[in-house]
Amino acid sequence: MSQTVSLDAIEAPVVQRSDVIVVGGGPAGVSAAVAAARTGASVTLLERYAALGGLASGGMVLVLDDMINGNEITVTGIVDEYVERMAKLGLAVYPPAEDRYASPEMWAKWGRWGAFDFHSHTNPKPICYAVAFDPDGWKRVSNDLVRESGVNLRLHSWFSRPVVQDGAVKGVVCETKSGPQAVMGDVVIDTTGDIDVASRAGAPYAQDSYLVTLVFRLGGVDTAAAERFEQENPREARAINRKIKRMLGGAWELWWLKTPIPGVVWCNCPHMTGFDGTDPVSLTEAEFEARARIGAVLDHIKAELPGFGNAYLLDVAEQMGVRQTRLLQGEYVVTKDDVTSRRHFADSVARGRDYYTPYRALLPRGVDQLLVAGRHYSATPEAQRMSREIPPCMAMGQAAGIAAATAVEQGVLVRDVDPAVIQRRMREQGADPGDVPSENATVDQLEEVVA
Repeated sequence: MSQTVSLDAIEAPVVQRSDVIVVGGGPAGVSAAVAAARTGASVTLLERYAALGGLASGGMVLVLDDMINGNEITVTGIVDEYVERMAKLGLAVYPPAEDRYASPEMWAKWGRWGAFDFHSHTNPKPICYAVAFDPDGWKRVSNDLVRESGVNLRLHSWFSRPVVQDGAVKGVVCETKSGPQAVMGDVVIDTTGDIDVASRAGAPYAQDSYLVTLVFRLGGVDTAAAERFEQENPREARAINRKIKRMLGGAWELWWLKTPIPGVVWCNCPHMTGFDGTDPVSLTEAEFEARARIGAVLDHIKAELPGFGNAYLLDVAEQMGVRQTRLLQGEYVVTKDDVTSRRHFADSVARGRDYYTPYRALLPRGVDQLLVAGRHYSATPEAQRMSREIPPCMAMGQAAGIAAATAVEQGVLVRDVDPAVIQRRMREQGADPGDVPSENATVDQLEEVVA
């Protein structure tokens, strides 16, 4: 029989009051905080780690993709600002428009940057708009955007519990080195990735699991020699890479990619299943399992793979790459068919590759003054696996930030904000809210009548 411990009610000093509170400083969280501040709200952003960026920096998910619908770039806004600023620092690389097509030459030039359409079944895969970037560059740009927009940032603040009164979220309590601290506000945005706030506030959710990955980087790699060997000896290279992927226990088609730092490669592996991203025991086991695989692979590739003879382990991601845990079951639950059929919604406020996110999928049921944005948005597990990449999550965050600030400005509940206002303000901030469907979208007849 499990044991429990009952504790006295805590007393947490209120250390900050803001119009909008954003919990979680990953890509969606920073986008939400910056967008809310630019819309005129006072904003506090809370992050548990020592740096902003979430899986883009701490998790080292170092390619921005899922941003195109054919030749159309569909995810815009704050994500564009990241790319532009990192590129000026020499810490982002992407193919120019004239190189975005399928050919052996373009694959040889851009394939190892990860700048290809991974949904395509052709060979070679088409080169497309995708961005390889440096994790510290992401942290630097995050800091700049937050400071410039006037967001009050509190790092080292681990969310503990929501403050809920009369069915509405009024603030949150964080654990810190100084003890519990409360931050109060009018609207809270949950961008924790696991709906930590919404789930503890009583919002309904589903729970599932998918892959976890502990990303690592290798230094000392002669990438030119490695690519030359691969292009001149394709059969032998495929055999070596197949063995490496078996040792890792799973990886994408290309287990290593180039980065903006010469001689440094990114390894989005090992892929592991059967771990729970909300269970500390399971996550601890995953960390040990991943590091054991990484160490074994490093010894092998130094001996067997041309270009990797002087390779060394540069670093391992600070955060486990958790794809899926809790998923909001909100006012609308996006389905796999919605994603695959490219269903367009009249209240679309964010876009992904060729799919649309309705505002209702950011709204919890049963709890007021709370929004959710990021990989834990309201979707079925199957739909989420197809729509959880970083750029679409940033678009959701930007929409949520605008919605929260608009609710405060108008003195209404967030669920009563007009999606048309969010759409207009998204466009004013340079983002595509998906209000205008692409030619290949499925538009409901009822929606056409309403429009």
